[in-house]
Amino acid sequence: MILCLDVGNTHILGGVFEQDKIKLHFRYETQQGGTSDQLGIFLKNVLKENNLPNDSISQIAICSVVPSLDYSLRAACIKYFNTEPLFLAMGVKTGIKIKTKNPNETGADLVATAIGAVFHYPKQNIIIADFGTATTLAAISADKEFLGAAFLPGIRLAMNALETHTSKLSAVEIIKPTHVIGTTTKESIQSGLYHSHLGALREIIAGMAKEAFPNAEPVVLGTGGFAHLFKDEKIFTKIMPNLVLEGLYLTLKNNQ
Repeated sequence: MILCLDVGNTHILGGVFEQDKIKLHFRYETQQGGTSDQLGIFLKNVLKENNLPNDSISQIAICSVVPSLDYSLRAACIKYFNTEPLFLAMGVKTGIKIKTKNPNETGADLVATAIGAVFHYPKQNIIIADFGTATTLAAISADKEFLGAAFLPGIRLAMNALETHTSKLSAVEIIKPTHVIGTTTKESIQSGLYHSHLGALREIIAGMAKEAFPNAEPVVLGTGGFAHLFKDEKIFTKIMPNLVLEGLYLTLKNNQ
C-alpha cells in the first residue's frame, strides 16, 4: 500500500491507496516544530486504529508547503516505515509543464492537484478551486500547462481575522446560510463569509476562463475541505475531495 501526505499550513491530509483505490483518509493538525517521533507515532496509530498493519506501507509520497516540517517527516518515514519518502519538488517527473514566471515558487500542492485533475480530464482545459487555509484557483491547459493561479484567504482564515481584529465578532460555524441578510450577529458573519467567497469564486473563475480559455469552456473542479459548501451553486463541473492525494499517488507511480 502507498501512503500519501499533503502537508498544509493547518492540517496534514493523509491517504492510503491500495490497487489504485483510496482505502483510508485522515487529517492531523499541523504542528510547527513537530518531531519525527510525534509524526511517526501518529501515523502508526492511525493505521493501527483502521486495522492496517504498519508493514503494509511500502512507499510514501509527500507534498509540503511547510518546509520546517520536511526534515521531521522524512525522518519519521525512515524510522517508523523504513521507507525513503518521495517529496514532490523540482526535478520530480510530474507530466505538468509549469509556465509561470518563477516555476520554483509554484506550491507542490498546486502541482499535485493539477496532476490529479489532468488524469481525470485529459486534453481538457481545467480550473481547480482548492479550499484550504488559503483558497487557491489554478488554470491548467489542455496541453498540461500550469498557467498560473489566484490566491485568497480561506473561509476559516477570514473568520479568524474577524474574530481577532474586532471587539464583538466571534467565531461561528462555517455553513451555507439560508439568507443573505443575517438577522443576528452569527447569521451576519456566516452570510458574509459564504457570499464573499462565492462572489470571489465566480469572478475569478470567469476571469480565468476569459483570459486563458476564450474558445472553449473549461472543466471547473472543486477540492479541499469547504468545497462541498458550494456544490449547489452551479460553479463546479465536479467536486473531487481527494484530488491532491490522487495526484501524489500518480506522481509516485510515474517516478518508480
